[in-house]
Amino acid sequence: MYINFWYVAAKSGDITFGAERPVKVQMLGQHFALWRDKKGQVQCISDTCSHRGGALGDGRIRGDCIECPYHGWTFSGAGDCVRLPSLGPDARIPDRTRVDAYPVQERYGLVHVFLGDLPAAERIPILPIPEYEDPAWRFINLTLEWKIDYKRAIENTIDPGHNEFTHPTHGFLGTKDDYRVEEIQLRDEPWGTGFINRMHAPTLAQRDMNEAAGRTGDKWIEGGAGTHGPHCSWTYIHPSDQAQMHGFAFHTPVHEQLDRIYVLFGRNFLADPKYDQTFENRAQFIAEQDRYVLEPVRPKLTPHDNNHEFMVPADKCVGRYRGYCRDWQERGWRIDVAKMRADYDRVAYAIPSPARREVKGWVLAPVPLCPRATAETAAKKARG
Repeated sequence: MYINFWYVAAKSGDITFGAERPVKVQMLGQHFALWRDKKGQVQCISDTCSHRGGALGDGRIRGDCIECPYHGWTFSGAGDCVRLPSLGPDARIPDRTRVDAYPVQERYGLVHVFLGDLPAAERIPILPIPEYEDPAWRFINLTLEWKIDYKRAIENTIDPGHNEFTHPTHGFLGTKDDYRVEEIQLRDEPWGTGFINRMHAPTLAQRDMNEAAGRTGDKWIEGGAGTHGPHCSWTYIHPSDQAQMHGFAFHTPVHEQLDRIYVLFGRNFLADPKYDQTFENRAQFIAEQDRYVLEPVRPKLTPHDNNHEFMVPADKCVGRYRGYCRDWQERGWRIDVAKMRADYDRVAYAIPSPARREVKGWVLAPVPLCPRATAETAAKKARG
């Protein structure tokens, strides 16, 4: 799991204005409290009170602020303690009482929270979906929860070799003697990689889809997938020149073995809302096929190298994705999950927020991170 990326905490409609209590969410193994202030803006702070560990997510919303249910300490959306009842109404509140607060953006009907300490100019953008605002496109959304390491799901998305055997909707279950995966030409971007390939695919199961796509029988179609950061992916399926389906998955690792997935699935044909259920059923059916093969995969956590897996050319995109993840680890962004888990009952950690770069003196320790690349490692990488 990595800090310094935007993660989806909830759907926008799940955090309501005027609620009595905040919404409590777990991400990256840590807990957070979210609520809407009087302007309707979503606020997000670390869940653990700096006093004696009360769960702020179980407290009350007081105006624009949130009140700890244990001793009534009250925190603003900026993470500042604005009321400390036991000291009286006129007390000077020490700066060190603050808790971490995180940048929030609402986009695509989702609440995105930046979990990390990078300044705004250095942050990766949220996965762009230009067709989301295009009236020619119609989107549905799904929320899934799988008992896996989220990276397993990302690698599954960018693995063209699994479609033939996992998804009868995409392939022929290995019945064709001439089956092979076409050579992959990677398209690297600053924050991810991907590909667009030809795929031989069976006719669409739904008659309306076939007619709208102008399809008859088995065809060579265009399809591909890619990544954005360690936890987001895109999938393009073009059954014909006039019919396109684009899927976008925002993975939020609840912890290292639980993945909450927010899926936006769009199409530029059969845009009448009456077809939403048809496309939702199709998406759920395909997702269940993926979950079926992913949850039993061993080891449970995705390997960080390829020494104990035999990779083939069809895994080219998976290998490149792992390279990006190693780069982010070398920047010091990967959470040391083993240490965090070992300390679970003894230490309350917090994801470091941007304020930690400006202000010193915090009660909660930042989550432990894997060591950055040493000078020797960086030099070796530069030499190839």
